[in-house]
Amino acid sequence: MKAVVIEKQGGVENLAWRDWPDPEPRPTDVLIAVKAVGLNHLDIFVRRGMPGFPVPMPFISGGDIAGVVKAVGAAVTRWKVGDRVAVNPMTPDGMVGEQALGGMAELVRIPETHLIRVPDGMDFVTAAAIPINFGTALRMLHTIGHLQAGELVLVVGASGGVGTAGIQLAVDAGARVIAVTRGEEKLAPLRSIGAEHVIDSAAEDFSAAAWRLSGKKGVDLVMNYTGGDTWVPSLRAMRKRGRLITCGATAGYDPPTDIRYIWTRELQVLGSNGYTQQDIEEAFRLCGAGRMRPLVSHVLRPWQAGEAHTLLEQRRVVGKVVLDFATN
Repeated sequence: MKAVVIEKQGGVENLAWRDWPDPEPRPTDVLIAVKAVGLNHLDIFVRRGMPGFPVPMPFISGGDIAGVVKAVGAAVTRWKVGDRVAVNPMTPDGMVGEQALGGMAELVRIPETHLIRVPDGMDFVTAAAIPINFGTALRMLHTIGHLQAGELVLVVGASGGVGTAGIQLAVDAGARVIAVTRGEEKLAPLRSIGAEHVIDSAAEDFSAAAWRLSGKKGVDLVMNYTGGDTWVPSLRAMRKRGRLITCGATAGYDPPTDIRYIWTRELQVLGSNGYTQQDIEEAFRLCGAGRMRPLVSHVLRPWQAGEAHTLLEQRRVVGKVVLDFATN
């Protein structure tokens, strides 16, 4: 098979579209012919190298996978050749694309327990843009954040995959959303998926703007997966006993903080890590029913993986970047 291979950690020049040995399914595995793969910041981190988390090189990343079952192991009972499936990448072998070989390849091996049926009528590019971002956002808002109808939610980094999913899930739950992004060109797409207010952080202080839009009461819940210089402004925008939920740190994991806001307002800072099989199944149910949809910013071919990484690194996307393998 051919695959997008990270030859060594560093820049995008270390990505190569080349031959790689075909995976062999074990008795309870399914072999998937990959049709599309969505990119995440995880792919950037794996390519650059993550402190304290060595990844053996060369390596294939990619966890947001959609495709068709090509072969099944001898003990597989849930799936058959020809089934259209997506992947829950948190497998017993480790995170697909981080600890186990990923899906930026023509073929990938996945345990049968970690597949989700793609709804009839849904294309593979759309399916590959759902699992990680919608699963993550579901866990953040509902399992951890206990979001309630009528609450005011501040989504920081709203133009990313998790952010665009979070906006739609919050609106679907009856909440109001203030979305924070950077760049005037990203404002209209976020309004189109239900954000009541959209703040361009390049043009104004999003913390002050959110405080004003909340009637100077503060927001009920902050969804923040960026960290970095958005951390303290997020705290300032919150009401007393508000909740801040974090699942990552795409802008930096060691930001300065101001704990005065945490104790004086009795803020709750909550961590959310990943998603479950049920979260991803629910995400496909919601998207399949037309209640929400992933935003796909760019669709590129697998040999354009370097360009895809660059778009994501430079934050020139609204939603997801997807590699299309279907027409190889």
